[in-house]
Amino acid sequence: MSIHSVLHTDQRSGADKGFISGYLEALALVERLHRLLLDVIKDEFERVNVLEINAVQALLLFNIGDNEVTAGELKSRGYYQGSNVSYNLKKLVEMGYMHHQRCEIDRRSVRVKLTPSGRDIRDVVAHLFERHADGLQSKGVLGPEGLIEITGALKRMERYWTDQIRYIY
Repeated sequence: MSIHSVLHTDQRSGADKGFISGYLEALALVERLHRLLLDVIKDEFERVNVLEINAVQALLLFNIGDNEVTAGELKSRGYYQGSNVSYNLKKLVEMGYMHHQRCEIDRRSVRVKLTPSGRDIRDVVAHLFERHADGLQSKGVLGPEGLIEITGALKRMERYWTDQIRYIY
């Protein structure tokens, strides 16, 4: 449903329509930014001639960092959805970017951590993000105060949405 169809069929006041219009615009922007982030990461890996890994996998390696985790832990942290994380972890193990080992206590659970190759990929993403942070500040696009404000607002939305999932009114 488009913004216009939501607003057209809604009998809300002008202020309420303005808020929902802004909310829907923010949702669309979050989606576009996520896709754009993946495109930026993909472009960086093409630039450094690493073509066997995709942006989602590179971001997964970045988010795991120096930790040893299970797929369930990644899902519970909110990074990834169900089968997507399992598929990508399996591919990263097959390509030699991650080690995997069955847990001693719960044999059904597999713990993963980065190999040296995986840490190299993580470092490419980390350096890319460092360059972006420097560029955002040096070009005056976003400063520390703006970043704190955006992050705070997004965290409040995240908490609200999480509550909507956990507690159905």
